[in-house]
Amino acid sequence: MFALADCNNFFASCERVFRPDLEGKPVIVLSNNDGCAVARSNEAKALGIKMGDPLFKIKDIIEQHHVAVFSSNYALYGDMSRRVQEVLRDWAPAVEQYSIDESFLDLRGAMIPDLDGWAKDLSRTCRKMTGIPLSIGVAPTKTLAKIASKLCKKYPKLQGGCYMHRPQDIEKVLRKFPVEDVWGIGRRSVKKLSQMGVATAWDFTQLREYEVRKGFALPGWRTWKELRGEPCIDFENLIEPRQTICVSRSFAKEITDPAELCSQVATFAEAAVTKLRRQGSLLMEMIPFAMTNRFHENEPQTFASRLTVFPEATDDHAVIIVAAVSAVRAFFNECYGYKKAGVLFTRLVRKDGYTRSLFRDAEEDARQARLSEAIDSVTAVYGPGALRFGVQGDGQIRMARERQSPHYTTLWKDIPKVTIR
Repeated sequence: MFALADCNNFFASCERVFRPDLEGKPVIVLSNNDGCAVARSNEAKALGIKMGDPLFKIKDIIEQHHVAVFSSNYALYGDMSRRVQEVLRDWAPAVEQYSIDESFLDLRGAMIPDLDGWAKDLSRTCRKMTGIPLSIGVAPTKTLAKIASKLCKKYPKLQGGCYMHRPQDIEKVLRKFPVEDVWGIGRRSVKKLSQMGVATAWDFTQLREYEVRKGFALPGWRTWKELRGEPCIDFENLIEPRQTICVSRSFAKEITDPAELCSQVATFAEAAVTKLRRQGSLLMEMIPFAMTNRFHENEPQTFASRLTVFPEATDDHAVIIVAAVSAVRAFFNECYGYKKAGVLFTRLVRKDGYTRSLFRDAEEDARQARLSEAIDSVTAVYGPGALRFGVQGDGQIRMARERQSPHYTTLWKDIPKVTIR
């Protein structure tokens, strides 16, 4: 058996953890630069607010129904996700984090007599320990478990847990489940299935195997098998290191000052180095880049970038940040205003298998390694931005975040305070 643990309306739920007064009230979270809605509570969905709705188009709804609006706070959401993961790992032999708000649990071989009760208990425990509501779907395959978790969200009477295993129950659910909502069925496949008269997940399972193999290749065939109760999608207990790392942001206003653009790219590079070191990789190539506002069609446009190749693979904060800033200075053009910038790390290698040159200064390498380790240690305790290189300036990204909530769990100054009288 497999389980899928899905955090309900995750970003909105994270905001509610520290604002209990918003329980039962409409809440939305906006994208970068407060552009559009990327997360909505059930109450906000009921008002007709759709995913991706631009903020200016829903202002009337927000004002009329007193919708709570938050700028994105990814530091908070990432830390709350980590806390949910800690709870899940206490309840299952193996956990595969699929996204920031979803995880698969491998229950094969686990001696759990009552899986339905187990799922409901796990949902209650997570809510108690983290404040995040969780929907747990349990089924013979990962695809069916994902469908079962959706049932939890749709039917509150399931109390956060759904054990879907009897063939007659699975058939009943699949007969009503839209094929476009099945995990692994993409837009192109939906169009092709529609032409074949397939509207539900059950219709898809009734296709002949050779039709599926011919029309939807290996991924579609695996989904078809999974819907029929046969596990075909591997469980990944260990997260594979990323092959590339990219950190980029759009700015609230166009940047025309080279020093300011350098400080922004330096901050992006620092965030990327943190991810690089966390997964135990080294960097061989990097591409810092910046672009103008593509929506201003009547103004001059440019996409500037510069490939930086390191003579030795590195994870050194200072080396990478200096290289990123040097690249920006090389491609910066004062004729343009830059609306977005970032860094892309390519050609990553594993640190534990990399052999360094014999001609390296071992003493200098050791000194730089100690510096990077000290930065990691301070960041782990005091949060991102506690230590900064001078070129980063104040370390703040120039984004519109007027409605951002405090960093309750990642910055000391934002820890909630309680006054007892």
